[in-house]
Amino acid sequence: MYTVIGDIVGSRSLKDRARAQQAILATLARVSSAMPLAQRLEPTFGDEIQGGFKTVADATLATLLIRLELHQLAHPSTEDTASAEPAPDLVVMRFGIGNGDVRVFELESQPIRQDGPGWHAARDAIDSLGRKPGTRYAGPTDSGWPAPAPVNAFLVARDGLVDTLNHRQRRMLLSALHGKPQKAIAEREGISESAVSQAFSKGVSAVRDAQALFGKA
Repeated sequence: MYTVIGDIVGSRSLKDRARAQQAILATLARVSSAMPLAQRLEPTFGDEIQGGFKTVADATLATLLIRLELHQLAHPSTEDTASAEPAPDLVVMRFGIGNGDVRVFELESQPIRQDGPGWHAARDAIDSLGRKPGTRYAGPTDSGWPAPAPVNAFLVARDGLVDTLNHRQRRMLLSALHGKPQKAIAEREGISESAVSQAFSKGVSAVRDAQALFGKA
């Protein structure tokens, strides 16, 4: 199993921690409904979340979807803000992905109580980031694919490219990852299809396609 641990970066700077936690719960629910899970996505203690996936591709995609969902909640489109309450603060997270066995002690507890090499690898991966946002992977180095070096090279490039996207482009990327066509994205954003096409050419399609190709590796 590929264990994912997420942690809020700069949580003390959040103006409303209760709303931030609500945003995290809403985000985990949305991502859980869109992806196959090996272990449920859930908050743990403090500012952390955890979950499990059958493939490294699903684990990396989940970290990207969580990041983009949180961003969309903080910076919604005009359509989303028409009758909604003010947006919550942007919650920024760092993620560690670990590969290895996980021993579950109490599946029905909330959060799940667990231990083992996979869980500790995810912890090592997130600790390697320090206090910076991003995603890192830790796993066996002598078992072929997925080796940590190429996975982390992909993650550094992917997350760096997402950093260059503006609020609207990140919402477009989230829609694209969910398979929405450009026409539907244009209608949601209230802009022309030509404007969406230009945004796709500036990085949106590159991230979407890179994530899809990584899933086939």
